[in-house]
Amino acid sequence: MSKHLSKTTTDHETIRKWAEERGGKPAAVKRTHKEGEDVGIIRIDFPGYSGEESLEEISWDECFEKFDETDLAFVYEEKTSQGQEGNFNKLVKREMAAAKSSR
Repeated sequence: MSKHLSKTTTDHETIRKWAEERGGKPAAVKRTHKEGEDVGIIRIDFPGYSGEESLEEISWDECFEKFDETDLAFVYEEKTSQGQEGNFNKLVKREMAAAKSSR
């Protein structure tokens, strides 16, 4: 049984392309989002998942500004272990991503 291989990137275009190919859009957690002040906690929202009540769509510019400001990296999978298109993704601190990749 093969395990899924995740990749890590900080490249905005790679992240945007991966998300849009899967119908994902940039979003902020509603309870942390202050319009015009702070984007808050960012996520990639996919249609039909549980984010409908707790997330609100934001622009890619807002998303990437917060992404860089908070020094994040994007961990994702292209395909599941069964070979299907993968939706797994996670935002982590860049230092954590660097530490994992150097093991």
